[in-house]
Amino acid sequence: MKINKDEQKIEKQRLTATIELVKRQLEKAKNRNDEIKADVIAARKEMRENSDHAIGNLWGSEAFEALAELSQFTNEINDKIIDSEETQVKIGRLQNMITAPYFARIDFKFGGEDEFEKIYIGKTALKSDRGYERFVYDWRSPIAGVFYRFMPGKAFYEAPAGRIDGTVGLKRQYEIKDGELEYFFDADVQVVDEFLRKALSQNTSPQMKTIVETIQKEQDIVIRDMENELMMVQGVAGSGKTSIALHRAAYLMYQGLSESLTAEDILIISPNSLFEQYIANVLPELGEENVSTAIWEEIAMMVIGKRKLQAREQFLEKIIINNNHSETIRSSMVFKSSPEFIVVLDRLIADLLKNQIKFEDIFNNGSCIIKKEVLKEKLLEKVNIPIKRRLKIIEEYILDVISDMNSGRVHSDKRTMVKEYMIKCAAINIKGLYQKLFEDEKYFEQITSGIIMPSNIKRIIKRTRESLMLRQIQYDDTAALVYLSIKINGEKTYQDIKQVVIDEAQDYYPLHFENFKLLFPTAKLTVLGDVNQTLEKIEDMSLYENIRKTFDKKMANLVVMDKSFRCTSEILKFSSKFLNHHIKVESFNRKGEQPQILGFESKELYKKAIIKKINECQVCGYRSVGLICKTKSNVSKVYEMLKNEIAIQMISDGNEVTQGTFVIPVYMSKGLEFDAVLICDADIETYYREIDKNLLYVATTRALHQLDLFCVGEPSCFL
Repeated sequence: MKINKDEQKIEKQRLTATIELVKRQLEKAKNRNDEIKADVIAARKEMRENSDHAIGNLWGSEAFEALAELSQFTNEINDKIIDSEETQVKIGRLQNMITAPYFARIDFKFGGEDEFEKIYIGKTALKSDRGYERFVYDWRSPIAGVFYRFMPGKAFYEAPAGRIDGTVGLKRQYEIKDGELEYFFDADVQVVDEFLRKALSQNTSPQMKTIVETIQKEQDIVIRDMENELMMVQGVAGSGKTSIALHRAAYLMYQGLSESLTAEDILIISPNSLFEQYIANVLPELGEENVSTAIWEEIAMMVIGKRKLQAREQFLEKIIINNNHSETIRSSMVFKSSPEFIVVLDRLIADLLKNQIKFEDIFNNGSCIIKKEVLKEKLLEKVNIPIKRRLKIIEEYILDVISDMNSGRVHSDKRTMVKEYMIKCAAINIKGLYQKLFEDEKYFEQITSGIIMPSNIKRIIKRTRESLMLRQIQYDDTAALVYLSIKINGEKTYQDIKQVVIDEAQDYYPLHFENFKLLFPTAKLTVLGDVNQTLEKIEDMSLYENIRKTFDKKMANLVVMDKSFRCTSEILKFSSKFLNHHIKVESFNRKGEQPQILGFESKELYKKAIIKKINECQVCGYRSVGLICKTKSNVSKVYEMLKNEIAIQMISDGNEVTQGTFVIPVYMSKGLEFDAVLICDADIETYYREIDKNLLYVATTRALHQLDLFCVGEPSCFL
């Protein structure tokens, strides 16, 4: 769209005025911060000088006054430090604004008004020096939602006071870099799509970036949802699920100011530590603190203690290699994380309560004051309370009875005796309890009576017996031990978390979600997944209905996002052949080259072709090239083959993906993206099981611009 010179002049003047305002406020904030630091240094010096002689004797007559004086000093210093931290956050936001203070504008005429108001939208808000005029609106503000949801014409937004109706007269987007206005355009559907297509055509970066300039209407609905206690998103590869989750976290913090919702109140559960590094920059770029992130293994260690746990990556490596042993591991995971096994664990706990925790009659001065049957009844009645908490209540009950009989007194030796008795009752070996289930054949049959067992249950039992003898707890036993630990010992670490984001939901099993329900009893949840991207199991849309039933929230919603923004149309069409589900995958229609399948008769020709392709990618200006293999073993082979020929990095759990050429197992590539992807082991001996199609889908959808598949010998039958 052609823009006249007068408009260009006005926009440049507006940008200059905005940046000058930012610079003034930045200078003021820096001066303020210097003053605060000087005040802190002076206050600390004064405290040292006064407190050295003021509190010479803490037991003297003036000790209380001296301590009060010292407390005033420390309170003043703490207040100054908090003030400094807030000022530093403001400085960071203003520094970010200098390069690009806003990215969009809408002209909005409120119902009943005669003139349009110019609303400039940026990553953070900016007010005039006196605070009367708003120069830039935060992208999360209610009125900014109009930019994401409406084209010119009738529009509305939801404000705290209710619905505001109006008209959009203009929708404009800007490209501002290093404080300079490169271009802008007035938007219609076609132009907006072209802007998004240009943004998507850029090369990838070492870390995930914000998408505030290109948030789509469907994405915005999820980001701004405040009604649902459980928001679920089924999104195809490249639909922006994780970006949406992070922008939603930023939005929740913005909206949560009135509820004091801070970064500490939000937890993101990530698939692996590599992915945690990849997303680490998004929230700071949006002007927010990074929220806490955790992977499942870290949560499990928090609950069951600092035991050595098998990582999911190690578990997946054993499963996808494919042999008789791997099939047993896979079916063991399915069984021991199923709804049926939750019933088994509940029966195990019930048996512990009824038959394994032994009480004795309680005596006081030679007389029986509480029968053991009464204690057992009290133990069984508090069904929703962890067992150790129930035992603590029983301890308090016993002491109260003794106190009532002794005129309100309980001698210290009697109190100690009761405590030691209850400690003995509470000495429950959780791993031993779980181990007994698999070691005692008759006990297993008793606990699992009436429950349909897998056809290979004997092999599962044998493997479990062997794995429980190891120091490392295996991945397929971890969820069960976490469940038992929470039910028996309780777990308060996460009880105050208000918002939980669970990414890659398809990787979890029913027992994982049951554990999440116990760990985050009052939290609202955002659950994101793609049933097409499972690695070791088959999922379908029933996943979300089961999640809904597990969490049992009053307000729950599922949003399906079927448009991919990552891959070119050609790559997306190629990857779709690996899908069995009847889930539509729609392309944003960005054009590119057709993926190539390249088979070679010798390893030498194979090696030369890969090196040639990497060099071609570098000539094209691609900043990241991902060489993806099915297993860690194959990754090592490719790395050894190429390490002396080209600059290449082998990615393991501790590495960080920056820029360059990487070789990585498919299960660690989930959620990541590369400018070009070369699948280096696409032969028929590597990918031939039905479940291998999922691995190929994940691997192929990591590519933004180019995808090629290499092998020695015959290509996979799925290609």
